Amino acid sequence: MSSYGTQALAHLFGILAIILLLVWLLHFREGIDYDSDNGFRVFNVHPLMMFMGFIFLGGEAILSFQTIPSQRQTKKFFHMMLHLISIILGIVGLCAAFKFHNMMGFPNVYSLHSWIGIGTFCLSGLQWLVGFVTFMFPRAADRTRTRVVPWHVAGGRALLFMAVCAAETGLMEKYGFLRAKSNLQPHQRESYLINFTGLAILLFGVFVDLSVSLRRNSV
Repeated sequence: MSSYGTQALAHLFGILAIILLLVWLLHFREGIDYDSDNGFRVFNVHPLMMFMGFIFLGGEAILSFQTIPSQRQTKKFFHMMLHLISIILGIVGLCAAFKFHNMMGFPNVYSLHSWIGIGTFCLSGLQWLVGFVTFMFPRAADRTRTRVVPWHVAGGRALLFMAVCAAETGLMEKYGFLRAKSNLQPHQRESYLINFTGLAILLFGVFVDLSVSLRRNSV
């Protein structure tokens, strides 16, 4: 399979994951509203922003070097801006989770999901800042940029999979709460929907990474 094929599959599974996530939050859950008095509607902002904003746009930023037909400097600009937007939307998603916990009287940052998520978010911010200073402004020397590029690429790929891991653990954590509090059964449609959403997110990450790997190996 060529890198173009893996790019197309990455886009497909990313869009599919967004659709499944919206169906789940709007149809099976309480909906999405950051300013609502209903804590569950506030919480639903969290998975939407963390995937659609942080993971999907982050993955598209990685693919931007292959999908944007333009000069390298333009590709670098779009790469940087997509990551910046993803970080901003990630901040909204994190704020929604903290707001929900405070509304419901739940503790913050106690689960493996939250540890992975907070760690990934902080490292992503650091990765963006170092990348901006090194490659955009004020820009490091040519020799330094050449040495940093492999680490920047490897770090971006690692952070994408950390974000995917955070999403998967978050889905399973939410599923566990729903089974305990809402009597959600394993073979109900919502249970299948959660599983298929998780699979779509995983495959999005896989095909983004494969696309980068195939492109680098073909140069």
